[in-house]
Amino acid sequence: MTDLEIARQIPIKPIREIAQKLSIPESDLEYYGHFKAKLPLELINPETYRKNRLILVSAISPTPAGEGKTTVTIGLTEGLNRIGKQATAVLREPSLGPVFGIKGGATGGGYSQVIPMEDINLHFTGDFSAVEKTHNLLAALLDNNLQNKKFSLGIDPRTITWKRVMDMNDRALRKIVIGLGGTTMGVPRESGFDITVASEIMAILCLSDDFEDLKRRMGNIYIGQTYDDQPVFARDLKAPGAMAVLMKDAIKPNLVQTLEGNPAIIHGGPFANIAQGTNTVIATRMGLSLSDYVVTEAGFGFDLGGEKFLDIKCQSAGLAPSAVVLVATVRALKYHGGASLKTLTTPDLEALEKGLPNLHKHLENVRQFGLTPVVAINRFTSDTDEELKLIQSSCTSIGVQAIVADVWAKGGGGATELAEAVHAAAEQESTFKPLYNWNEPVRKKIKTIATKIYGAGDVEYTAQAKKDLKKIEQLGLSDLAVCMAKTQKSLSDNPALIGRPENFNITVREIEIAAGAGFIVPITGEMMRMPGLPAIPAAEGMDIDRDGVITGLF
Repeated sequence: MTDLEIARQIPIKPIREIAQKLSIPESDLEYYGHFKAKLPLELINPETYRKNRLILVSAISPTPAGEGKTTVTIGLTEGLNRIGKQATAVLREPSLGPVFGIKGGATGGGYSQVIPMEDINLHFTGDFSAVEKTHNLLAALLDNNLQNKKFSLGIDPRTITWKRVMDMNDRALRKIVIGLGGTTMGVPRESGFDITVASEIMAILCLSDDFEDLKRRMGNIYIGQTYDDQPVFARDLKAPGAMAVLMKDAIKPNLVQTLEGNPAIIHGGPFANIAQGTNTVIATRMGLSLSDYVVTEAGFGFDLGGEKFLDIKCQSAGLAPSAVVLVATVRALKYHGGASLKTLTTPDLEALEKGLPNLHKHLENVRQFGLTPVVAINRFTSDTDEELKLIQSSCTSIGVQAIVADVWAKGGGGATELAEAVHAAAEQESTFKPLYNWNEPVRKKIKTIATKIYGAGDVEYTAQAKKDLKKIEQLGLSDLAVCMAKTQKSLSDNPALIGRPENFNITVREIEIAAGAGFIVPITGEMMRMPGLPAIPAAEGMDIDRDGVITGLF
């Protein structure tokens, strides 16, 4: 059966029953139909969330199709509940771009899913729409100020960094010219669209402590410079109040359920190779306030989402994970051992062994933060016993547990052994420590990440990047976190360097300022912020009948 068919055959419970598992009064639920609800921020309890267990699920460097972090996150949550631990999955919301493009939805797979699958993968509760409208309101206010000579701030259009966003893959909008048609149509200038998950508003939503912090951060959004070279922020346009109005409901986390009827909180969804790639601080604190264990994930490999989760989100929010689960797959390790994408389902112990250094490097990186890693081998039907045993013996040789997680086929039943191992790791005394201090010089922070996490020898800067460094210092923003923008396909900044690259340098092309989110973004390589659809998009196989039954969603 397809994921959608599996999701439909499991009886879904009214959301009030799921809320009861977390001791949430029905009067606190803001219903979005029978099976999903928003939760008020008042349910967050600082005394509780600081003492409960936070489990981070990350991964090795992924193949294009991903290695199943969400599937493992959900399966592990089911497994923890099966062994008697109160656990909640806290996840990101899916973007419509991948849903209609190539990757599909982001609600897990097989018997390890969150439901209602169709709702979550489509418009859900409207959070992404609110982020999109909030972002574009600032864009409209900005262009209106350019047009309005009487109240103009004197913004130089050539310095404007704020584009518009939409939650769909549409390459034709990457670079556009706006304001054409005459003097009443605006000021002509180059601009473009990013996908909504790449919006700084999304990053801000996911790092904000509360509504006041959200407004403060939105006011700090850097827009560009005036003609006399003065910085312009969103607060200068008197924008944060109206922007916050649009985020009134989007700031509240969403409660849904797993296939086995356990609670799942889904909220926010920033890119992981450009932004921090993890759900909201508010949702994570909510989950930790309501349950003993929270299992959450960070996008792409540990070198991207994992590092940012620990160095940005945890430092910003005062969170400390108790353990890290590193998802590995036979197919990804064979890919990093030189096997082609077309042969990843063919048994190949030689390629698998050659790919193991990628796994070892990610495990080393986890340990650099003082955390205990557990490897979850996400099992695929094409995996052989010999391949699985090779990964396990390799991990045992370096003192790491590697457990086969058969969650796609068995749900929580395929994760009880993993759950026991994670429980044991989480019960150990935490020695978590971030990799760097935000107050260190910018170059030092970047070099720390590049050398310690990626394995680079050094960092090189283009002329533009050096110019950007000077601007950051002039604006007094040197104490912001560093959010590296890098390919997810390699530990290096070159997607062709698979496995565990050595003897390479990282090149920073430019450094963007996301002052509202609270970080700067050193950009390495080419970063795609508005994806395009594939030759045969997933949308071509989707339909809905007269009774409202959707087909083709995955």
